[in-house]
Amino acid sequence: MSGGARGVAYETLRAVDADDAYANLLLPRLIERAGLSEADARLTTELTYGTLRRRGTYDAVIASAADRAVDRIDPAVLDALRLGVHQIMSTRIASHAAVYETVQLVRRAAGAPASGFANAVLRRISRDTPGEWMARIEQSARSDDERLALRTAHPVWVIRALRRALAAEGRAAELEELLGADNQAPQVTMAALPGLADIPEGHPRTPYSPLGFRLGGGDPEPVVRRSRGRLRVQDEGSQLAALALTRAAPVREGERWLDLCAGPGGKTAILAAEAIAHDARLEANELVPARAGLVRQALAAIPRRFSVTEEDGRTRAADGADAYDRILVDAPCTGLGALRRRPEARWRKSPADVPELTGLQAELLDAAIGALRPGGIVAYVTCSPHLAETSGVLAEIRRSRSDVEQLDARAVLQSVSRAPMDLAAPEDGSGRAQLWPHRHGTDAMFIALLRRG
Repeated sequence: MSGGARGVAYETLRAVDADDAYANLLLPRLIERAGLSEADARLTTELTYGTLRRRGTYDAVIASAADRAVDRIDPAVLDALRLGVHQIMSTRIASHAAVYETVQLVRRAAGAPASGFANAVLRRISRDTPGEWMARIEQSARSDDERLALRTAHPVWVIRALRRALAAEGRAAELEELLGADNQAPQVTMAALPGLADIPEGHPRTPYSPLGFRLGGGDPEPVVRRSRGRLRVQDEGSQLAALALTRAAPVREGERWLDLCAGPGGKTAILAAEAIAHDARLEANELVPARAGLVRQALAAIPRRFSVTEEDGRTRAADGADAYDRILVDAPCTGLGALRRRPEARWRKSPADVPELTGLQAELLDAAIGALRPGGIVAYVTCSPHLAETSGVLAEIRRSRSDVEQLDARAVLQSVSRAPMDLAAPEDGSGRAQLWPHRHGTDAMFIALLRRG
């Protein structure tokens, strides 16, 4: 595939679609390999993430213009069409340039006949305004939720899950604000590892995390390299989740901690820095070898060696029964809380994934509680507000165990935060905390704290 901004964006889209790659991990490597200028790197990033975010909307437009369902279009051609439609409908790129460059991508990827098809479809789309296309596809919707899904580029099942999660806080009216926030590129947020790095002068602080600051533009990688990894890119919600565990109660010297599902290692690095400050011992575990490698990279910035095992978290916790004072269970989840940073997750997951995930989450949390010493604390964290993955899992644990009490995670976060946080009390009266992109500017991180009796 040819280089240039569009070529790199297209290569990323193909890898996401065909190989289940994660754009946030792959794209920086492809940009570096292609040697793109800063301006072209920005363009590539916008094209990639913009196309991924609004894929559902663009598919509806393509299906209408092509007069065929998108599953009848060759996937390599379809990804190029999505990229072209994004340029036509959502950027200032001239339509004729978007059409020409996309047709050339298709010609190189799929041959001349496919390029003729792409040319016809894109020229048909470019003849009408984006507003006219949106009105046309919304008229085809069979329900209000489907209409909202087309307008905001979220699957219907995700919209309904987010509405239920907001309604549990009495704030269902915030749904469209949340969907809009999901489609905005997040600011680059950095963390200074506590006790190992200071927030650089001149950078604005994050409103809540005492470790966080904004970079204010530009590539963060040189900042990370100069600090030897002690300044790192990390969402503010992730910073707060790690601090909620370490600061939920005073740390006693010699405590033993475990990060049970540690990949890719951002929270682990904060736990490690906090462990050094309080003379605690930290162990990390990550089942997936590639992600375990990322954990080791994250810990390379820490001036103390920490072990990283590669086991099923349920087995790892069972082998350490009654051994730990604090455990972080950052459980595998649907990722619906991180759609700003990982927009492909909305198209990759389905309702059928939820039961398997919630079963795993409950098993991990149950095993972690068993690995706690009496009085020990576990932080159950998901980057998803889906009620089945949050309050549903906690309800299952309460039904199956009588040896845990739920702490007030909202109060802990307020004590950690630099400023008061708008943390709604859920209708079930529990102490769990839910962060939101539209309300806090963070990922929709869920945090619950449980103490073993």
